[in-house]
Amino acid sequence: MNIGFDAKRAFQNRTGLGNYSRTLVNSLAEYYPQHHYFLFAPKLKPLFRPAGGMSTILPQKPHHRWLKPVWRSRWVVKDLQQHRIGVYHGLSAELPFGIHKSGVASTVTMHDLIFERYPKQYNPIDVYTYRRKAVYACREASRVIAISEQTKADLIGFYRVPEERISVCYQGCDPSFGQQHAADDVAAMKKRYNLPPDYFLYVGSVIERKNLMGIAQAMRALKGKLDLPLVVLGDGRGYKKEVKEYLRKEGLDQRVIWLNETHKFAFADLPALYQGAVALLYPSLFEGFGIPILEALWSRTPVITSMGSCFAETGGNAVLYVDPLQPASIAEAMEKVTGDEVLRADMQQKGFLHAQQFTLDKCAASVMNVYQTIAT
Repeated sequence: MNIGFDAKRAFQNRTGLGNYSRTLVNSLAEYYPQHHYFLFAPKLKPLFRPAGGMSTILPQKPHHRWLKPVWRSRWVVKDLQQHRIGVYHGLSAELPFGIHKSGVASTVTMHDLIFERYPKQYNPIDVYTYRRKAVYACREASRVIAISEQTKADLIGFYRVPEERISVCYQGCDPSFGQQHAADDVAAMKKRYNLPPDYFLYVGSVIERKNLMGIAQAMRALKGKLDLPLVVLGDGRGYKKEVKEYLRKEGLDQRVIWLNETHKFAFADLPALYQGAVALLYPSLFEGFGIPILEALWSRTPVITSMGSCFAETGGNAVLYVDPLQPASIAEAMEKVTGDEVLRADMQQKGFLHAQQFTLDKCAASVMNVYQTIAT
């Protein structure tokens, strides 16, 4: 079978959708080498180096090269037909317009509908664009892939996608997170980035929904009782300024290390960064899946995350759940996880066990099952 992918994110995005795309495509090629994989991309970047046996398709006609976004969103359909693609997979919530008339079977991965839940946190033009693409993809795809039961429920609730047309296919993460680093290697990583011996960790964009302010307020509540520093790996704009100003006013600014500002962080060091942390703090208000939770579980790092949304799917019985809107709840969990070694050891063991539900072979198998169901 010839399987095609919208590979823009795989080549151009360092986090989120890019990691999902690279991990899935590589897993499919590894576990199902009998198929032929075609990566349709507007341009190539060294961020992703496809394995042998994959074909990369770029826009060829002059006007396709000049108008790459239009090629990706419309004109690529002709290329799918030319290369006799049996199944085309939109990896990031969109399909090229016109694919429903092409005879090419298609599926689309819907990661979340956060822009529908929190439209005020987005530019109105972006909300309109995301909605237009998502509605078309969900309506015309042969089958829709949701990365969690939460996203499936949102697709049914917001867009009335029939339940029988949705397959929940959980995602995996880079296998490097499952590799335990020696204590000396973790210590060397801490020295390289000037990190303290013990720290809490926050991984993700610094935006309102992810609730770094809630952590800052919890740190304020614990001031003088638990002064463990927080390492932040992620960046932001206006909301980040708000958090920084709050930390300054409360005399907590020296307790937060903004890793993106102090160093050029290497992705290869991320597993060791997790493994060196006392716990990952992830009190987000809403997510489609929450990949940092899974990365932490594979890394055997205790996790504090929110009740509700998709978090129980990703965290299972292995994490501490808090009310993200109550800083006291976050503070209580922070105090609990640092003061109880037996609890931490139990969370590490349960977390690694729960992570086995999200192995790369299982994730690839669930997606391949979708392809085989819709293939013409």
